[in-house]
Formats: sequence, C-alpha cells, structure tokens
Amino acid sequence: MMKLSFFKIYPIGKVKKSGDNVYIEVFEKYKEGLTGLDEFSHVTVVYWFDRNDTPEKKGMLVTSRISHGKGVGVFATCAPVRPNLIAVSHCRIQSVKENRVYIDEIDAFDNSPVLDIKCFVPYTYDKENEVFILPEWAKKVIEKNKK
Repeated sequence: MMKLSFFKIYPIGKVKKSGDNVYIEVFEKYKEGLTGLDEFSHVTVVYWFDRNDTPEKKGMLVTSRISHGKGVGVFATCAPVRPNLIAVSHCRIQSVKENRVYIDEIDAFDNSPVLDIKCFVPYTYDKENEVFILPEWAKKVIEKNKK
C-alpha cells in the first residue's frame, strides 16, 4: 500500500498586474536570487492556480475550448483545473529591477502565488531533429494562433 505524502510549498513572490505592467514581485528574502537573471531573454515561472481550487471542477476528463469540445484527460491539456494546481509559463523578460521581474504576459491572476522562477535555456527544450507528435485538435489550435 502506498503511503500518501504531503508537501508544504512556500511562495517566493506573487504575480502583479497593474495597467500595462505585468511583473513577478519576489519577496525581499529571495531578492538576491534574481542576480544575473537580467542577462536572459526568457524565464519559466511556476505558480499556483489558487483561484481554481474547487473540488467540483477537479475531474480527470476535461472539455476545453481548445480541444473543440472533445473530452480529453486533464493530463492531455493545459487546463487550469488540475489535481494539483501547479502552473508553468514561459515568459519574455522585459526588465529586472530591484525585486521585480517585468514580463510580457502570463496566464495568471493578479496576486497569484509564485512558487519558483527559472531561467529559460532553449537548448534544454529544443532538441535538434526532435519530432513532436500532437493530436489533430492541438495542431488546429497552433495554426489558428499563428494567424
């Protein structure tokens, strides 16, 4: 029998949206961790979908707008309603000032808790000659977003 484990996760900051400004505000005790981040063009932000914590929405089958009404497993989507409400976004860095990382955009609400920030290094994600296989509905979404 598998023993259940529980983890305590402490935010390192929060998402802030104010007018045209979108930034990650890092708590003072983690500010030093931003040293050198301004030399990168992109960042990976790990945050918590804190306003989606509704048990009735946590089904394993999801019908989303991007799947064109087709029911697919939650792990085959980027839907925000998940068993664990962890979200990951890759964002373009506009600037890093004091304890703030200004970014172009993020699919998070204002004041969403940020769990981690990682520099984005393309070679760890873009493998030369890598073949990516996607379902037809995902290909349609990509084509639609290119226009």
